[in-house]
Amino acid sequence: MSESFLILHGLGNHRPPQHWEFLLAAQLVDLGHDVRYPDLPDSDAPDLSAWLRVLHEEFAELKGSHRTVICHSLSCLLWFHASANMETADRVLLVVPPQSDRLPDYASTFRLASLNVAAVRSSAKELAIVGTDNDPFNPAGPAIYGDPLGVTPIVIAGAGHLTPSDGYGPWPFVLNWCIQTR
Repeated sequence: MSESFLILHGLGNHRPPQHWEFLLAAQLVDLGHDVRYPDLPDSDAPDLSAWLRVLHEEFAELKGSHRTVICHSLSCLLWFHASANMETADRVLLVVPPQSDRLPDYASTFRLASLNVAAVRSSAKELAIVGTDNDPFNPAGPAIYGDPLGVTPIVIAGAGHLTPSDGYGPWPFVLNWCIQTR
């Protein structure tokens, strides 16, 4: 099966080489997969419409019969916004989605008026959520999205926001999730 991956970073992420996303992209390329890891525009002061444009362009470029999307932090909310107008992905992994009302004002265009459960569910054949029990951007925990979506989140104890400063440079779980046999 031919596989392709789209990795989407979060707020203020300049794709540092020590971040698990950067490392994951390199590992997947080394395994022979088609990988897209775009530098989303103005990550320090993002605009939803600009990020949506890049998401749609990059998703359209995915090659292969099996398309997987991995979203970190703010890109999870990007996926929620895009879901009503997306082709269905085979798999989507939402990593530490932030609480919408906790976004800073300079990222306010990403805030959700409501979660379109039907659209998000139909945007992926398989949907998974990973969160933590001490995420400063989502103190309520990943169940705030998992419960309405009918997805039991994977909760990692004490892992913060799953960034390099939280000890998440190399992250074997995410690579294993990407390449697991379906």
